[in-house]
Amino acid sequence: MKRKVMFYEKLKDKIHCYLCPHNCLIGKDGTGKCGVRKHEAGELYSLNYGEVTSISLDPIEKKPLLHFKPGTNILSVGSFGCNFTCDFCQNYSISQYKAPSRYLPKEKLIEIALTTENNIGLAFTYNEPSIWYEYVYDCSKLLKETKKDSSVAIISNGYISEEPLKQLLPYVDAMNIDLKSYNDKYYKNICGGSLKPVLKTIELAAKHCHVEITTLLVTGENDNIEDIEEIAKFLSNINQDIPLHLSRYFPRYKMDNPATDLGFMYKAQERAARYLNRVSLGNI
Repeated sequence: MKRKVMFYEKLKDKIHCYLCPHNCLIGKDGTGKCGVRKHEAGELYSLNYGEVTSISLDPIEKKPLLHFKPGTNILSVGSFGCNFTCDFCQNYSISQYKAPSRYLPKEKLIEIALTTENNIGLAFTYNEPSIWYEYVYDCSKLLKETKKDSSVAIISNGYISEEPLKQLLPYVDAMNIDLKSYNDKYYKNICGGSLKPVLKTIELAAKHCHVEITTLLVTGENDNIEDIEEIAKFLSNINQDIPLHLSRYFPRYKMDNPATDLGFMYKAQERAARYLNRVSLGNI
């Protein structure tokens, strides 16, 4: 569904979108880097408001959120589009393309969440939640207003501007944020973004909700002990109890590097555990 969005301003014949740190300047009939925020007749519209490509009741550990209400299930929902272009994307069929979708009004999604057995709330995941921000915000707010003790989880790359993040956080209980590397060149060359805004998102989120971090260790790209150590140091300076998930990479999308060496995975876990109390391995 097309809907006018938040966080933009008109600049002569262009639109400045400041939802995320890309700060796209969008010409007439163009879209931002996310591919889902479009300039039409001097206004900016979301093309994926309420457009659901995937919905499933998942174990909370699958998000992964190992230390937030373990043993429970959460209704997980995603759309299409992303503001990153990671060469190794695990969900590229919905993040990098306009996948088939079904429109679900916010009221209907909340009804589904509240009537699904053994469900603690909503997780926005699969593609990048921030780029269908208005729907995520509306649904999170409505769920909390309808049933205050329901949980809202956001699984994100963390590439969102401070103002929209701060508006959303009061309705969020948990976040898993991808910290893809501690190297800005890696972010630029492999992911199409930058490191600093993600670090800021982690710092802000950790003050407001439960936060866990995931780092995918990609063979030949960010699989070095020094990078892992810098990530662990950064997180420990916020809180040594922040869980860090070190995830094994497998060839996917545009990248055919070999799968991450298991020996390195265990070495990385050992090094990160010098600084953090909760370090786990995934995809092994």
